[in-house]
Amino acid sequence: MNIGDRVRVLHGKEEGVIRKVSAGGRIEVEIEDGFVIPVLKSEVVLVAEAEKSYFGEAHNPSQEIETPMPISAPKDQGLYLAFLPINDQNLSLYLINDSRQAYLAHTSEVYGTNHRTLYAGTLGAGEAKKIDDRLLKELDEWPSFLLRFIAIQPKLEKAIPAFERQFKLKATQFFKHLSKAPLLGKNVYLFALEQTTKELDIRGLNAELNQLSAASPPPTKVQTPASSIDLHIEAIHPKPDSLSNSEKLRIQLEVFEKNLNQAIASGMDQITFIHGIGNGVLRKEIHKRLSQIGNISYFQDTQKDQWGYGATLVKIS
Repeated sequence: MNIGDRVRVLHGKEEGVIRKVSAGGRIEVEIEDGFVIPVLKSEVVLVAEAEKSYFGEAHNPSQEIETPMPISAPKDQGLYLAFLPINDQNLSLYLINDSRQAYLAHTSEVYGTNHRTLYAGTLGAGEAKKIDDRLLKELDEWPSFLLRFIAIQPKLEKAIPAFERQFKLKATQFFKHLSKAPLLGKNVYLFALEQTTKELDIRGLNAELNQLSAASPPPTKVQTPASSIDLHIEAIHPKPDSLSNSEKLRIQLEVFEKNLNQAIASGMDQITFIHGIGNGVLRKEIHKRLSQIGNISYFQDTQKDQWGYGATLVKIS
């Protein structure tokens, strides 16, 4: 740490700039209201450049109240999800197994009822594997991550229960997790995967499903949607001007998925989604999700005389 570096106090809400570095690991930090406070180097953490570029200089995370996600893990497991900064814009995503136990690991992105697998395979003891890349500027649009682990036990011994964890990252949580990664030995945004996880109780789940089946009324008939669905935000929300761009996109994708699922469940052969041209983000996201669904024969731009490239025909198999 050097004079001029911006730091945050670990066990408090203060944030400021280093004004003096003294012997014995003590520094003086000028905080927001102009006061200078003495602290030990071990009690502060540098505010990452990536955080400043994402939020801007005026952002103060201490003003936001959120329950932080755990950043430490039990010593007998040590499974982590890590985001390694490559530069101010790019991150590499790693699975880290800092333990003596090997696992079968499955990591996927969750888009509503659809999943996209990022990694499926063996994660050996003391192994770190790169599984994907991410753009920092798209953090708010990252889907939820679902991670599942099954212990590999070649010897006859007490069974280690399988477990899973699903979570959605938020910027105000994400930047609080800067830490040195096990095995990688580099500063990353680190998330432990054991704490607050729930073991997969297969028998209990089966019993619960049987009870729900016995108590459930006969299934209702799935509503068949219209053959053409208008996704323009003005057509699906009463107050579009009150929404941010990310909120508009989320609502449009929810309507898209709802109608697509209904079309598939009700046995429709095809359905058309009118998304408009705009900046192309909605069209790109719809085409991305359609390409990940198995029972779609094909999809293509349609009604070009009326909508240009602003409508997509989906052929259902």
